[in-house]
Amino acid sequence: MLTAIILTGLLAQTAPGPAPVPAEARAVIHTDRGDIALTLDAARAPVTSCNFLRYVEAGRYRDARFFRTVVASTNANPHPIDVIQAETTGGSDDPGFGPIALERTRDTGLSHLAGTISMARGGPDSATSSFFIVTQDTPALDFGGGRNADGQGFAAFGRVTSGLDIARAIQASPAEAEQLTPPVKIGSVEMIGQAPAVCRS
Repeated sequence: MLTAIILTGLLAQTAPGPAPVPAEARAVIHTDRGDIALTLDAARAPVTSCNFLRYVEAGRYRDARFFRTVVASTNANPHPIDVIQAETTGGSDDPGFGPIALERTRDTGLSHLAGTISMARGGPDSATSSFFIVTQDTPALDFGGGRNADGQGFAAFGRVTSGLDIARAIQASPAEAEQLTPPVKIGSVEMIGQAPAVCRS
């Protein structure tokens, strides 16, 4: 009898429970230059990560494009940056699902290191659908950085896990006045696995 109780207790301890819901999400940007794989930090930047995934799931990045490149070494701005920027078929000002709150790097603990994915914006709380990838460490994009006059920075929300070389090749492509000529086509952005729980509440 005692043996049966012990065995039952051991089985209860080792019985598999439900699989943990990830706090990160994975996605792949399929471009005509190759794939760029991403991990999104929904734990630290849930608003921005879930917003991006909402566009992915709605297919709003299908037939999108990287249209802009900024190279620090040739950038006249006193706070130069190294980025490539993408837009939907509705353009870089596509209102999409409406503006989201700005998750400042001061609050998330993230920063614009090489490979970071972040959201384009005008004023605070104005980002919608356009995102960019940082190709070199660019602290001017963080909270308190000088790239935006308001000093609030941009909302970093993930990182490139493979394909940074592709992003850098896109950045080095021919351009006129920061506009890629021609733009680099994004066939689609695909989410890998399930969305984090915070994006499903």
